[in-house]
Amino acid sequence: MNKILVIGVLSLFLLGFFPHNHNNSSKHKNTKAQWVDSIYKNMSIQEKVGQLFMVAAYSNREKSHIDSIQNLIKKNGIGGLIFFQGGPVRQAELTNSYQSISKVPLLIGIDAEWGLNMRLDSTTGFPYNMTLGAIKNDDLIKRIGQQIGKHCKRLGVHLNFAPVVDINTNSNNPIIGVRSFGEDKLNVTNKALAFTEGLQSVGVLACAKHFPGHGDTDTDSHKALPTVTFSKERIDSVELYPYKELFKKEVAGVMVAHLNVPSLEPTDGLPSSLSYNIVSNILKQQLAFKGLIFTDALNMKGAANYKEPGDVDLAAFKAGNDVLLFTENAPKAILKIIEAYNNNEITEERLAYSVKKILAAKYDVDLNNFKPIEINGLIDDLNSDANIVLNEEAISNAITAIENEEHILPIYANSKEKIAFLKLGDGDSETFLTGLKSGISVYEVSEVNHKKILKELKKYDKVIIGYHRLKYRDTKSISKEEKILIEKISKNNSVILNVFASQYCLKDLSFNNIDGIIISYENSELAQSVSAKIILGEIDVHGKLPASINNKFQQGFEIKIKNNH
Repeated sequence: MNKILVIGVLSLFLLGFFPHNHNNSSKHKNTKAQWVDSIYKNMSIQEKVGQLFMVAAYSNREKSHIDSIQNLIKKNGIGGLIFFQGGPVRQAELTNSYQSISKVPLLIGIDAEWGLNMRLDSTTGFPYNMTLGAIKNDDLIKRIGQQIGKHCKRLGVHLNFAPVVDINTNSNNPIIGVRSFGEDKLNVTNKALAFTEGLQSVGVLACAKHFPGHGDTDTDSHKALPTVTFSKERIDSVELYPYKELFKKEVAGVMVAHLNVPSLEPTDGLPSSLSYNIVSNILKQQLAFKGLIFTDALNMKGAANYKEPGDVDLAAFKAGNDVLLFTENAPKAILKIIEAYNNNEITEERLAYSVKKILAAKYDVDLNNFKPIEINGLIDDLNSDANIVLNEEAISNAITAIENEEHILPIYANSKEKIAFLKLGDGDSETFLTGLKSGISVYEVSEVNHKKILKELKKYDKVIIGYHRLKYRDTKSISKEEKILIEKISKNNSVILNVFASQYCLKDLSFNNIDGIIISYENSELAQSVSAKIILGEIDVHGKLPASINNKFQQGFEIKIKNNH
């Protein structure tokens, strides 16, 4: 990159890029730049290169893991940590310990796409992005982002690797799925903007992922290198659309995926995370992104299979990434980059560009005035009643009705009909059934034999089928046996199908004879309780489909249920 361009872009960054810090006074600009420069000029080459690395840390592992992290901090001067599984108190205590031995404060990150509960026990989770994609009120998404940001900040986490802005146009996508807000670029973008605004409003950095777009892949990049076959024009108009809009609002970071994208990178099999054309030419120059650029985890097979540890890190830095995430061998990688620096393969300007951006980000999250995490009250602070209220509001606004033939819904308490309930799937249905029984007389059919079920159900006027999936992140179709059973029951009975799983599980089902269909997206107790109230006509249904179900129901589809309440 041209030296003048590098210095110019870096200057813009240092003068107040991150949106949560709006103090544009001359004093603030000077103070920030002075702090960054004072740290940088006193660093050895090893300490500078060490800043490029965010290493995986866990709070549920043995002492040897803790010792290894401490060694990386003391001997290699790594720049940050990305925490994975564990618990909040253990993580806070470790963070305080690690920060106390780091010469330069560590940037702490975590994957909290739907809250800290994505990684940590004893914390709150919020609905998955696909569920949020069904909500019409984007202010609610902003408030969820803000609440997750508050949790991160309380735990000493400066950076949330969220939101996911992949547009999930492939219902068979094995790794994105419900982590996406949906299949429509406008809806995905609006939700991502709202989430980012909420998160960054409380001083936590957002990182949009997975650039240039992981939404239409059928391979998990943790296991292999997925291929995106779209044209350059299609990617620019669809997959890159959310990024362009987020850049206008100064999202703090972008994570680059490990993808094979022939239309953007001519070298066959070169992962996007290692592509100079994708990272530097497209992301940094064409799209003019000035924030932090992170690789996706470099231990993932999508990248790790391409080069050996150390070599893959060097290639990622040469491609234009600032932060090298989850390296497999930090000491080796640091030596590789130092060697390239000494051989003039990497210039001082290039190294300074990334390291100073990292230091500027640390200043923006107040690491120039680091304070240890307060352990007392931590669990209570992360699990306040505000989380419960926000979760209920989200689920109540997300659940979606897509069929209501002959006004089969709602069923009122004074109904004289004989109603049966049949539970399918491997998840629990207790809260749903209890909610139904609170308003109507309903008989649970629990026979395993399908022929006996069909015979038994002939006695009833209506059948409520609850499909409950234990792992409701899973987007696979319902089983062939369950599909056949639902279709047979719906030919003989008036059926209400309530799905407590991703709408994608219905992609192979025939809807021809099903009278009422409600998508509740998740099999939480809250989703079950709200769904029962909708069926009983106690509350309205508000959501719209975030993604299509085969050719029957398109993205954005919804129906209203007329209630007498």
